[in-house]
Amino acid sequence: MVEEFGQQSLLNIISHLFFIAITFYGLQAVHFDKLIRVNRVFQARLLYILITIAIGSIVSNFFLDYLNWARQLRYLF
Repeated sequence: MVEEFGQQSLLNIISHLFFIAITFYGLQAVHFDKLIRVNRVFQARLLYILITIAIGSIVSNFFLDYLNWARQLRYLF
């Protein structure tokens, strides 16, 4: 049972990092240059990273919830 918790934790970490990386790659197609004020590069980069983490975490949580629900379907019957 404890081993299962370790595997679940590892899956969660890998899933979050994977979807954050995919989100970062996908957001590079969007031109945020027009929205950035002059001399606010650090703040823009920080916002870019926070948006990437937020979207990646939301997508990862959806994926993990879906996987968990699919595993629990066996208890339906």
